[in-house]
Amino acid sequence: MFVKNVKGFTLLEMLIVMALIAILVGIVVAVLNPARQFALARNSTRYSHLNTVMNGISANMAENSGVFTCATGALPAVATSMAPDDGDAGTSEYDIAPCLVTEYLSSLPYDPSATGAGWTSEAVYLTGYTISQDADGRITVAAPSAELSETIALTR
Repeated sequence: MFVKNVKGFTLLEMLIVMALIAILVGIVVAVLNPARQFALARNSTRYSHLNTVMNGISANMAENSGVFTCATGALPAVATSMAPDDGDAGTSEYDIAPCLVTEYLSSLPYDPSATGAGWTSEAVYLTGYTISQDADGRITVAAPSAELSETIALTR
């Protein structure tokens, strides 16, 4: 009489291994927290955008003896949205695109998750970022929509 000696895994062993793998995957996902990682990536993008805008402003100032020159007028003293002025008395915008685009930047960067932010042309855009110049002449660009309770601002 032949007795087959079959080697393999039982159904119970397979279920236990699959349960352990599921638990480990759950722990890894909880530790990595993909939502936080995406928020950190968007904040890095915001910082890079602010640096790009500030470099354009610095180039403008370098060509104009240290003074930011723009047909739009002087930089605002309080944080003001960088967008074309829509004429609405309740909102305040500073139209910076004609001052920077084409000569210093190819287009204005915009906040990756701010509502309505985007770039179409010098006349149609919304950066989602703000700009101001204090009494000492320091220019600040900021990202008010920064995530994870961070304040992202760049001052020169």
